[in-house]
Amino acid sequence: MHCPVCGHDCVTDARTLIAELPGRFAPCPDCVGLVYDKRSPPPDIDTAEPCPTCAKRFIDEVFADVYRVMAAEGDLAGTEPLAAAGTPLVHPGFAMRSAPYLPPDSLVLLSRSVGERAAARLVAEVPEVRGVVRTGAGRPGISDTDAEPQAYTLLAGCDVRADIFPTRAGPVVIYKQQSAMHIEFPRERDEKILSLEREIGRHRPRTFVDACSGAGTLGIAAARAGVPRVIANDAWYAAAFWTACNVAVNREFLGVGEVAMHASYDDLRRRPVGRDPVLVATAAGAQEIEVYQGDLRHLAAVLPPEIDLVALDLFEKNNGHKIEEITGAWRDRVGGAIFIP
Repeated sequence: MHCPVCGHDCVTDARTLIAELPGRFAPCPDCVGLVYDKRSPPPDIDTAEPCPTCAKRFIDEVFADVYRVMAAEGDLAGTEPLAAAGTPLVHPGFAMRSAPYLPPDSLVLLSRSVGERAAARLVAEVPEVRGVVRTGAGRPGISDTDAEPQAYTLLAGCDVRADIFPTRAGPVVIYKQQSAMHIEFPRERDEKILSLEREIGRHRPRTFVDACSGAGTLGIAAARAGVPRVIANDAWYAAAFWTACNVAVNREFLGVGEVAMHASYDDLRRRPVGRDPVLVATAAGAQEIEVYQGDLRHLAAVLPPEIDLVALDLFEKNNGHKIEEITGAWRDRVGGAIFIP
C-alpha cells in the first residue's frame, strides 16, 4: 500500500503483517548480543554487527550505535546514559515478553536531542533505523479544535509504523505516522479495548460511534467484534486519515469490501483541524464503516437518527467540567449510551 510519507509500499495488510509476527523479533541460533546498562553511557567497545545469518541485531547493540552517532555529531556529550538517546519504537509494536532482535528497517527513533545531521546518518548508516523524529513539548495532535495543534518533526526516513492490538475477536493492526500521532504502545491487556468490549456486550449496538478516533483502534475493534455499522471521527487530519487507512488495512477481518477514499492525505493536511464534518472514507459489505474529519460537537449533522453507543476518548480526561459539557451536549443532540474509555 502506498505510503503518503515516503512514497514506498510500507503499509501492509493486516493478515500479512500478523503472519510475520512469530519470528519477527526472535533471534536465530547464530545471533549474539550484549545487554547494556541503560543508566550509563555505552561501554567503549565495538558493537556487534547484524547477524550474518538473519540480519538481526539485539536492540541494545543498535541503540549503542545510535548513541555514538549522536555523540559524534554533538547531540550528546557522551557522558549521558544510554537511555538519553531517545525512545525506540519498533515496527510493528506488540506486547513482547523479551527484548527484541531487530531486523532491518524496524525502528523509529523519537528523541528530543537528535539533530538533522545525526538523523540523516542514522537512517543511512544504522540498518535497523527506518525513521528519526525530533520530539518537543506536549504530544502530537490537538486537545480541542480551538487549541494550537502540536506535532513532532520527522528529520529523516519514514516514521510510519504499526501497532497490533489484541481483541476477543482477533488482533487489529493500527498504522500511524508517529510524528503526528501520540504513542499508544500495545500491552497484553488493553484497558480501552476491554472497556469497549464490555459496553458492546451490555448494549448490543447496531450503530457505534468512535467520536475521537485517533488512529481508529476502538472503531476498528468494534467492527472486528461484529457491530453492523461503525462511524469514526476525529478533528485532527492525521487521525482521520490513518483511521481510514486502517479500515483498509484490516478490511479482510471486517465484513467490508474495498474502502473508498473521499479525501487524500494532502487534502486533509491542508485542513489540519476540522470543524464541520467532512467524509473521508466509506466501506460497505456485511458491515458499514464511515470515517469523518470534524469537531465531534458538529457530528450530529451527519449521523443517522438512532445511535446506540458512542465512545468519547477525549484527550483531557482530567478536565471534569469539559467532559461534562461535551457528554451533556452529545446527549441533547444525539442520544444513546455514552462511555469514556
